[in-house]
Amino acid sequence: MRVLLLNILIVLGTFLKVQAQDYTEVKAKFEHNLHQPVNIQKLGDGHYFIDFGKAYFGTLSIKAKASQKDTVVFHLAEQLSSEYTVNRNPKGTIRYQNVVLPHLNKGESINLKLPKVIGNTKPEAIALPESFGVIMPFRYCEIENLKIPIDDLIIHQKVVHYKFNDEASYFTSSDTILNQIWDICKHTIKATSFAGYYVDGDRERIPYEADAYINQLSHYAFDNEYSLARRTNEFFISNPTWPTEWILHTAKMFYYDYLYTGNSESISKFYDKLKDKTLIELEREDGLITTDNERMNKQFMTQLGFEKRKKIRDIVDWPMSERDGYEMKAINTVVNAFYFENLIMMSRIAKALEKPEDALFYKDKADQVKALINDKLFDKSTGLYIDGEGSSHSSLHANMFPLAFGIVPEERKEAVLKFIKSKGMACSVYAAQYLLEGLYKSNEAAYAQQLITATDHDRTWYNMIKTGSTMTLEAWDIKYKPNLDWNHAWGTAPGNIITRDLWGIKPTTPGFEDAEIYPQLSNLSFSEIKAPTIKGPITAKYKKIDDHNFKYEIELPKSMNGHFKVPTGNWKSITLNGVDVHGKNKLKLDKGRNVITLVN
Repeated sequence: MRVLLLNILIVLGTFLKVQAQDYTEVKAKFEHNLHQPVNIQKLGDGHYFIDFGKAYFGTLSIKAKASQKDTVVFHLAEQLSSEYTVNRNPKGTIRYQNVVLPHLNKGESINLKLPKVIGNTKPEAIALPESFGVIMPFRYCEIENLKIPIDDLIIHQKVVHYKFNDEASYFTSSDTILNQIWDICKHTIKATSFAGYYVDGDRERIPYEADAYINQLSHYAFDNEYSLARRTNEFFISNPTWPTEWILHTAKMFYYDYLYTGNSESISKFYDKLKDKTLIELEREDGLITTDNERMNKQFMTQLGFEKRKKIRDIVDWPMSERDGYEMKAINTVVNAFYFENLIMMSRIAKALEKPEDALFYKDKADQVKALINDKLFDKSTGLYIDGEGSSHSSLHANMFPLAFGIVPEERKEAVLKFIKSKGMACSVYAAQYLLEGLYKSNEAAYAQQLITATDHDRTWYNMIKTGSTMTLEAWDIKYKPNLDWNHAWGTAPGNIITRDLWGIKPTTPGFEDAEIYPQLSNLSFSEIKAPTIKGPITAKYKKIDDHNFKYEIELPKSMNGHFKVPTGNWKSITLNGVDVHGKNKLKLDKGRNVITLVN
């Protein structure tokens, strides 16, 4: 008995040590910074307005050079109600707090103690270290009843975020709107890392798989820091969320961690759990999956990582109003498109882990599901995919997800693309990721860029900027999601799309041993980008010299191989580093600097 107890204590001690080490490593990667005001306005006697330039998660740090015996009132907010007035009654989950200090003591440093918000401190929310105190997203501060001169108050926005290298990436182009959208996406990824996991903004502070997928890809576009993504991915193994498609993101996230880092530890350790996350047990006899399945029992839910939830359910898009009239059926086209994609990811993961039988099994299964989708979920009379088995409705979603995942055969693309382009942005900021991916994969760069940079309606990223937010919103506008927050990283699709699709910079082998650059720059006259990788940055420049001459400069890290995929066009001349390579559509790049010229 004593031996058994000793063994238990040893195991428990090892577990606690590992947990402590993990916490210490994560805590060491947080940065705490003090930001000075960029603008201070006196509004009246003892009344001041302060703008810190951008919203961050944190609190207010103050130090008085003189004492004040009377109370001082501080208002912190994300949003303004007028030019120099914070919104003290914002809608949705846009943040505002006020704190009253009873007095100020000369020389005393104070961090405002903010009240907790019930919504983001529930048991399922990610708990922050106690040393952080309560933090909130804010950009603005109003001060009332300040009796000492404002110059006697040293005031900072005290912010916290995961370590972030601002110099790891950059992007600029001839399109100033595109540049602004890149900037808001980059800042969002930096500022929303405050929890040490990818969370769904400040409303719940809970990791959700679909949010995390976009967050992960955008993080890769801005910094070569990979621990946050991996930590979040592994969290989902035992902490899944309820939507069917969200669970079907899990293998994708694990695969991209491996692809971008070359590190197979995570896919190896959780391989069997990832097999469960394919939802293969929900297949009916023909091979398509459905959540209307008797096999969704307690044992199955436990395998997925749930403790109490009895069922998962299909989501398609969120909020529900963003589904373009989607008709929810037991055999759901979007769900089965994700199932196909999941099987492809598992085949690649199995291959990476040298499990050839599994790799072939998942590949064959994916081919079967693809054929079934094209047979049973396609309307030959319209040339479009329907929402599900038995449906007569074709939504944007039922067509854009099969397009993004490579399910649509070449002969069907024209009709599908025509339909998709007739719909505009009839989806959420989340689903926009897949809409844009599908368009770029189909050489519809001009239309994709038009969607990204549109300014003439509210279903745009420019509308997020126009509202006054410095981070991407949870939805296109508050009228589409009345409880939205102003700090949701699942709105950062353009951040990774600009790198991965507009500039076409992607790893083709794990760890960026090989890279592809396939620019689809549409109507841009110039652009420059620095894309971080685990091997060092890829830098690229583009210039449209005139209507017939185009120049690209690509610089690869010395330990990286790469190739340049020639953009679509009727090229009369193609040169690589001064050598004629006309007729080739894929150019092998030298390590270091490469110059490509195209003449039409």
